[in-house]
Amino acid sequence: MNEYGRRGTVLIAEDDEEDLLLIQEALEESGNTGDVRSVKDGADLMDYLHRQGSYLEAPPSRPVLILLDLRMPRKDGFEALREIREDPDLRLIPVVILSTSRLEEDIQRGYELGANSYIAKPETFEGLVAAMRILEKYWFEAVLLPRPDGEFPYVL
Repeated sequence: MNEYGRRGTVLIAEDDEEDLLLIQEALEESGNTGDVRSVKDGADLMDYLHRQGSYLEAPPSRPVLILLDLRMPRKDGFEALREIREDPDLRLIPVVILSTSRLEEDIQRGYELGANSYIAKPETFEGLVAAMRILEKYWFEAVLLPRPDGEFPYVL
């Protein structure tokens, strides 16, 4: 276990500052007591995961769960997801797509690239809190996650 208990770090990849704040608030409302961090796009996400660029000097905590937006500048969520799944050191990190898109082709492509789940962002804050409660219960109470140090699994 680490300083955050068995929860570990949840990493949010979201370019929209307002959406990011709403997601963070919804996670708090849903009872998340773990470490929540964020990056602004897919390029920053990959830098964070590889501990390079602006994340070189203060290596970040390896996430136990990534919440991934699809439409981001520089590198979109699809490309970041593809890179995560192709990297043997990263491919076991669960990735949940959290996107405004409800397009069937986006959902299909997300799963084809290896997303563990796909959540369409609810239109209300109350809906977002409800979705985050479900996410909390499932990912941090029902399933076993790989530990951030690469060992498997967390002991509950």
